Amino acid sequence: MTPDSFIIAHAAHSDWRIALAQSQSQIQARVAARAAQHAGSPPLTLGWCYLSDHYAPAAEAILAELRKHLPGLAWVGTAGVGVAAGGTEYIDEPALVLMAAPLPRGSFRLYSGRQPLPARGSDFVAHTALVHADGSTPDLQELLQELAARTATGYLFGGLSSSRNRMLHIADAVLTGGLSGVAFGPEVGLVSRVTQGCQPIGPARTITSGECNYLGALDGRPALDCVLQDLGLADGEIEEEELLEALSATLVGLSRGSEDAPVRPGQFGTETVVRHIVGVDRDQRVLAVADDVEPGTRLSFCRRDARAARADLARIATEIRDELGGDARRMLGALYVSCSGRGGPHFGARNAELQTVREALGDVPLAGFFAGGEIARDRLYGYTGVLTVFAQAR
Repeated sequence: MTPDSFIIAHAAHSDWRIALAQSQSQIQARVAARAAQHAGSPPLTLGWCYLSDHYAPAAEAILAELRKHLPGLAWVGTAGVGVAAGGTEYIDEPALVLMAAPLPRGSFRLYSGRQPLPARGSDFVAHTALVHADGSTPDLQELLQELAARTATGYLFGGLSSSRNRMLHIADAVLTGGLSGVAFGPEVGLVSRVTQGCQPIGPARTITSGECNYLGALDGRPALDCVLQDLGLADGEIEEEELLEALSATLVGLSRGSEDAPVRPGQFGTETVVRHIVGVDRDQRVLAVADDVEPGTRLSFCRRDARAARADLARIATEIRDELGGDARRMLGALYVSCSGRGGPHFGARNAELQTVREALGDVPLAGFFAGGEIARDRLYGYTGVLTVFAQAR
């Protein structure tokens, strides 16, 4: 443990008071241990609180207790159907995760609808920003783009609350609707990557006909003919029920950016968004997908499975480690936001997703949650994971 390392704590219990008390005790013990090891260690200034939605109704009381027992920290967070700490996943059970960081107070700034992030050119230079949001917020995509424009890099990372009883996010207060989070100045080093967790099953094609969410033709050929070719299916020999089952397990990767080139063969580029196929018109040879489609967009059909998901997650974690020179001592802490549809069985076993991250990064303090949508750059994703590592400057 270095003087600048983040501190992680977590607990699960049917009573939020007991889980919170256990987590607070863990943090206080680790602060004392660090102070004994490193004289003059900097104080903790920023805290993350991720709540299982079992605890969402008590969010205000939890925040009040955090302020009382861990004073001097600015708190951000949200609720999810699952939360994560280190290599552990708490999915569909009452649990909470706390992480605290000793960042210089002038290196970050909380924001929300009550205290908007200043426009560029103010006294605080927002380099990047963590975002927690309510997915029911009108024009959320436009709000993300506006927020990204207020940062120097245009890079956002985070996710949507996925609570089944109360959507909320935290920025020194418990909030509903809109978005909130914390912006970081250029002195806060971090590296972030997105994992799609799937691989193309066919070539990249260009949409030549499409409107709204209806996909008509790819490279001049009917969309249904293209997906059947990639799946190795013959249209005249497949029954309707079999066709629908095959399409339900097939997704589309949409690459809108001209620079969205894959780093390695058989993988998507960093700007690709993956969406489900949600309908088919067999007579018109048209597919319906869960996003608007535009002629000129590149599209690849793809599948998800546990093997592909683990491989792609290990890839991005390894890329982050390599970008930091492979020096685990530079990794101060990490945040991982994963889709609520990815955890557990999607990776083959309980905790397999977070264990994959831990195997690649090592024992880095990590907090996270399972979201209703993931945020990277200025875009809202689905069925992805966003891994961000805070790093010590060289």
